[in-house]
Amino acid sequence: MSSTAADVVRLLTVRGETLAVAESLTGGLVSSELTAVPGASRAFRGAVTAYATPLKHELLGVDAALLEERGAVDPQVALEMAAGVRKALGADWGIATTGVAGPEPQDGQPVGTVFIAVDGPRTVDSGSAAGGKVRALRLNGDRAEIRMESVRSVLALLLRELTGEQSGNERAQDTEQNGGF
Repeated sequence: MSSTAADVVRLLTVRGETLAVAESLTGGLVSSELTAVPGASRAFRGAVTAYATPLKHELLGVDAALLEERGAVDPQVALEMAAGVRKALGADWGIATTGVAGPEPQDGQPVGTVFIAVDGPRTVDSGSAAGGKVRALRLNGDRAEIRMESVRSVLALLLRELTGEQSGNERAQDTEQNGGF
């Protein structure tokens, strides 16, 4: 259990808010981190692991044309996954992970390309149709390292949203911190 997951669960519980998770490349690891926290059931509604691309549309409502045109590894797909799981599971907040953990590239994207997103009552990221916030990560390491860093990153993004933390140039900071994109 990470301290970030514990902080997320604590803040959501104190506020009486709930969370739903949509996972692709992380395959349930985000949900596992959250449910390792004692008392997580007070805030965690559930998750959808939509590993297969068609499930992103069928279960989470991601636009089929978007998936056809850009593939599953795309920032807009991540946003729509977060919004879709939030709606499908009736949660206040939704978070999502999609990307390429390897060993081979996917949808024209190199290994280590990851998009994480959060959608909630207070998230607004200019220019995104689904609302919410999305971050692009370029991660190094093996498959397990890329997946675990994706878990850490999406929970940290949600925690920043919950606490209202923002830097003057948040996108540049995130890009630099995660290896550049």
